[in-house]
Parts: sequence; structure tokens; C-alpha cells
Amino acid sequence: MRAMRELAPFDRFETTSRRQVLAGGASFVIAAGAAGRAPAVPPDGQLTWAVHVSLAPVWFDPADNSGIITPFMLLYALHDGLVKPMPGSPLAPSLAQSWDQSEDGLIYEFTLRAGIKFHSGDPVTAEDVKFSFDRYRGSSHDLLKGRVADVTVLDPQRVRFHLKSRWSDFLTFYTSASGAGWIVPKKYVEKVGDAGFKQAPVGAGPYKFVSFTPGVELVLEAFNQYWRKPPAVKRLIWKVIPEETTRLAALKRGEVDIAYSVRGELAEEIRHTPGLTLKPAIVQGVFCLYFPDQWDPKSPWQDARVRRAASLAIDREGTNQALTLGYSRITGNPLVPYNYDFFWQPPAPAYDPPQAKKLLAEAGFADGFDAGQYHCDSSYGNLGEAIVDNLNSVGIRIKLRPVERAAFIKGYAQHTFRDGVIQAGPAPFGNAATRFESYVVRGGPFAYDSYPDIDTLYEQQAVEPDRRRREQILFKMQQLVYERTIFAPIWQLAFLNGVGPRVGESSFGAIAGFPYTAPYEDLTIKVA
Repeated sequence: MRAMRELAPFDRFETTSRRQVLAGGASFVIAAGAAGRAPAVPPDGQLTWAVHVSLAPVWFDPADNSGIITPFMLLYALHDGLVKPMPGSPLAPSLAQSWDQSEDGLIYEFTLRAGIKFHSGDPVTAEDVKFSFDRYRGSSHDLLKGRVADVTVLDPQRVRFHLKSRWSDFLTFYTSASGAGWIVPKKYVEKVGDAGFKQAPVGAGPYKFVSFTPGVELVLEAFNQYWRKPPAVKRLIWKVIPEETTRLAALKRGEVDIAYSVRGELAEEIRHTPGLTLKPAIVQGVFCLYFPDQWDPKSPWQDARVRRAASLAIDREGTNQALTLGYSRITGNPLVPYNYDFFWQPPAPAYDPPQAKKLLAEAGFADGFDAGQYHCDSSYGNLGEAIVDNLNSVGIRIKLRPVERAAFIKGYAQHTFRDGVIQAGPAPFGNAATRFESYVVRGGPFAYDSYPDIDTLYEQQAVEPDRRRREQILFKMQQLVYERTIFAPIWQLAFLNGVGPRVGESSFGAIAGFPYTAPYEDLTIKVA
């Protein structure tokens, strides 16, 4: 019999445990607490964000999750998952109060909390769970549908997932890394259609949709029947302000209460402005350079010496001090955050331009070479500028090509960025294995090609029940990525943000590795 997994306390709700048996498996339970309780104090006031990226309606729908962290900025407000990362726990029971796993790892049963409702007033049922899984079409669609044999509604409160074979990361992939475990109302979606849902989404989260003006703002209002606890703040507004200086100016004038992504000298200005607070968050976004042409025999990037030269050219520490005030963490691991399960610590990355030039000469590029374009998310264009300067200084002649985030992710996933390098910043929830599934192994949505030996190791670890043996395999996989410089590491990002004087609890850093303010129901406004 498998031992019961310990659950961290879930905020104000007390945890409990009991033994349930499903073919000799394990059970995971948390008390329902005061689901659907009326608020002791009605929500009041308004908090406003200055957001660094343009908000895309596709992020309102969990079914279209593209495998990045940004949509969760909105999902944590509008929607809820069966299980999701929360303070103190990477897999906290949410809409599901418990789940059972069979001893052979093939069956998972989820039991929903009683009395939970969508914003429409309809109850959350097992039919909605099955419907949400069936309509999922995000970046992990092929992976999930290829490994799940069937989903069965047992009764209105219970749903069963039957896997085709043991999959150690099913729960992580389904509930948090993919978005497929975030539940939408079947009746409403069937009524309005997918396009109508994006125009007026309905979820089961702590806030309900009010209005959206593309390129301008999103407005949400408190859902007082949220099961965990009623939100304290009545209205949330996200204002799209792409320019960093404009975000800071709005924060200083009191037009917004929270400004995302304020870096360098502007972050220093927050430090020295009375009433403002700098909130750095070390997040699970690991920035790196990806060489999509490394499998092309005609490309300079096929030579590992050229890829190592690019890595040696990067002044990580200098750029860290200039842009993120030294808060970013330089681990040398290009994909896996230091706080993830199965993280492997490689040697510290070096900054050595002379050695970079030497390696280029050994590879036949003593005079350098034209490397095409440096593709990056425009909201991190300043990091791209610094690294482009580094690469050009050693003879890797490359041009910066910043792209707005939604278009960047689409182009990356559709494998259109072939002419140069990609500045990637993998940041979804998960562990070392889920990162490899998406970015390294064959069939991954962001993997332009793969190495057969790493693919084989990935399949071995996916079905390995022994944690220690699985860890050894995942360590080996990360070591191979390091040795071959499949990616060149930059850093694990410190996301710098400004908070104004009206904010009580901002919830920055409450969910480990999460860049944004959540849980939203925990936010407060200071009492005057």
C-alpha cells in the first residue's frame, strides 16, 4: 500500500486525512471547509494593475493554454482547477476535495466539493470536468489525449481517469502544467460557443468577468460565493501599459496600485520613492538561448563549439545587475528552476569572450559568421539587446527581432523561428520532467527536433515508480543538455514589480515560483 502524501495546510482551512482504497492505491483529501459561505464583510474597493503585455482573449479559456505561465495571471482570477499550485503546496486540492490513485498508477478518481457553483449559478459537476478535458486543445493536447484511455463520469461528484500506461507526471501535467484540469461550465460553453466564451468567459474562480477592451483593460468583479473564501476587494482592473516608464509613472501618480515588470534604473527609482515598494519575485521562468538549427548539417549551430561560444559570450552577472538589480538567480541550468523537483545543479556558467572567440576559430569561424535573427518576447527586449551586444562582440553577428508575446509564443510553438536563435523563458508549473516534455523531447510543442538518447531516457523515467531511480534518469537528461549546449543558460528570472501605498496584501511570492499576484482572494487594501 502506498503511504499517504502529506498535505500542507491550505490557508485558513484545516486539513484532514482518511484512508480510501482504490485497488490498493492512495488517497489525497482536504476538508471542504466553508464552501459557498456568505462573506462576513462585503468586498469593497478597487485595485488596478499596470500590465506589461497585451492581454489576449485566448488566455480567458483554459482549453487554449499554450504551455506558458502568462495565462495563469488571469486563470487564477476567473477560473479554478481540480488541483492547483497554492501557498504551501504545488498540488493543493481545489474544486476536487480529494483524489485516489490506484496502486498500478493507471486510475485516478477525483471527488468534487459539494455546493460549488460557476459564476452563472450552475453547479460544478463531474460532467463539466469531463467536458473541459475533452475540449482541451492547448499545447499538451497530443500528450494528454495520447496517454489517457478514457474519462468516466461516475456520478455528479466523481470522475475517473483511466491511463493507457503508468505516467508519473499525470497529475502535474493535467492539473497545473497544461491547463486541462481548469474547469469550465459545459452548459454555458455549449450555449455560446468557443468564440462567445472568449468574449464573456464564465468560470468558478474568485472573480467574474465584467468587461474587456482589447489593448486597453480587463475588468473583473468579486464572486462572493467562491468556495475558499470571499474576496476582500470588490473590483480588479488590469490596464495594458507596454512601456516600462509609463507603468512607473502611473504607479507614482496613483493611477495604478501594482506595476508589473519594472527593471534597472526604474526599479531603483521605486526603491527610493516614498510610499512605493519594490517586490522582486524569483520565479520559475528560466531564460535561455535555444538553437533551433542545431540539427541542420549546413548550419554553424550544429557544431557544439559554436553553441558553447555563444554561451561563453553572455555576461550574465553584468546584465543581472543592470536589469534585475542582482536578484535573478544564475544557476547554469537552462531549463529547470532550482526549486523544482529533480533539479540538477550544473557547473556555474562562465563569461569568457576570449575563449568564445577561440572556439569559433576552431569551428572554422575565425572571422565570425552571420547568425540571422535573435527572436524574443518584446517585453524582454532589453535583455535581448544586452545579449545581442554580447554575441556581436565575439563575432556572432545577429539582429534583434522582438515580437509581442502572444505572437512570439505562437511563432515559437509553430516552429517558424528557424533563422537564428530564440530567447526562451520557460515558466509553466511542473517539474524537471514536464519541462523536458515541452521543450526537449520528440513531439514537445517547443522542441524543433530532439536527440534519440534523451528521448529514450524520458520514456524510461515516465514509467519509473521508484523516485530515486527516476531522479537519477532526470539528472542524466539535464547533464546531457548541459554537455551538448542544447540551450545556453541565462538565468532564473527575478520579476521586479512596484506596489503602491494602498495595497495591503499583494500576494507576490505566495505561490512558489509564480510571477504574479495570487491567490486573488487573498488580496487586501489598507484601511485608511
